[in-house]
Amino acid sequence: MNVNWESGDMGMETVLRDEERQPCEVWTRVMGYHRPVASFNIGKQGEHRERRFFRESRPLRA
Repeated sequence: MNVNWESGDMGMETVLRDEERQPCEVWTRVMGYHRPVASFNIGKQGEHRERRFFRESRPLRA
């Protein structure tokens, strides 16, 4: 494995060639259980790509 080090804002970073990489499997919760997104049909994969993520603010205490 040929590892190159680049210094960035976050410290040292590892840079890999494409042939050294491996696919990342993404899982999501569907109907109460977890499934890999790759097992979804084409329509459900499209819905997953269109999802919007949000963060709720903490409730104000009285």
